[in-house]
Amino acid sequence: MTARRPRQPDATSERRLDELRERAAEEGIVEAPGVRPAGAPMPAAPVVAPSGGDGIGASAVNGYYGRPLLKEPTWTWEVPIYFFVGGAAGAAAVVGAAARVIGGEEDADLVRDARWVAALGGALSAPLLISDLGRPERFLNMLRVWKPQSPMSVGAWTLTAFGSSAGAAAFADLVARRAADGDSRLAVPVRIVGDAAGALAAATGLVMTTYTGVLVGATAIPAWNRSVSVLPMHFAASGLGAAVSLLELLGHRHPALNRLGIAAALAEIATGVVHELDDDPAHAPLKEGSSGALVRAGGVLSGPVPLLLRLFGARKAAAVAALAGSLLTRYGWVAAGHESARDPRVPLGLDPS
Repeated sequence: MTARRPRQPDATSERRLDELRERAAEEGIVEAPGVRPAGAPMPAAPVVAPSGGDGIGASAVNGYYGRPLLKEPTWTWEVPIYFFVGGAAGAAAVVGAAARVIGGEEDADLVRDARWVAALGGALSAPLLISDLGRPERFLNMLRVWKPQSPMSVGAWTLTAFGSSAGAAAFADLVARRAADGDSRLAVPVRIVGDAAGALAAATGLVMTTYTGVLVGATAIPAWNRSVSVLPMHFAASGLGAAVSLLELLGHRHPALNRLGIAAALAEIATGVVHELDDDPAHAPLKEGSSGALVRAGGVLSGPVPLLLRLFGARKAAAVAALAGSLLTRYGWVAAGHESARDPRVPLGLDPS
């Protein structure tokens, strides 16, 4: 194999190098493109005329040689719905377990409905996630190993444990109710199994409501990464508001549900205030453009609107608003991630103005 002959500099490139050296010696810094010899293997970077300048310079807005600095999320429409369904289901399991311990038999209907909301949410979550992955075996491959340092691995195992335990708790409740009408001796052991499954569903449900916030924050996308300390609690409050709303729309008017709805709305308001007062350029997609409109609409419908409606006793309207706000919040954060990934100025530390 013959060795490649080195390219000899031509008169044009040498003249351009001399010009750059002279300008550097006079001005100290040269804001102009360098020399790209003809036939050079590297691609040409896109150039634009900088505002107020007298030359042509490479623009960071166009990325690295026309390629984006960060890859946009490849998530499809199933992912924000999965975040919404999984968060509401996890919070419902926690509400059901708490009602079982505190209320006992008096809140049996609330426990039953909370368990079924959790079970149906767990049953829907896996197909949504698998649909986004494209092939079922990809989800099974995530269960081959357990990696506590990976939010994706923790989420896959949590979803599996949560879906199984939530389904078992709901089914045990159904069997126990039917056994109570017949052979009462069967009802007691079934209820014990159901309560154990409900406790496991509540424990994994806590992770279901928060891990998606960790998953989103553990990325290089600035709008997500700079909010990693807020997102888990933000998603948990959103999931709690959705779970309470679903139970209220099913006819439950327990005072504790109203208090939980108020607490979730207050947490959403606090999250919105934190982001609005933060001048970090990374948070611009949360306030500007279509993604900012979605995030803000979700925040208003999850926080101030349901809070005021609950204070005035309009619990059903508050529930509808909170559900809409919780869903819009997930779509808004995913859209903000897309917008943030398209702008290389924040990760490069450049002035975005």
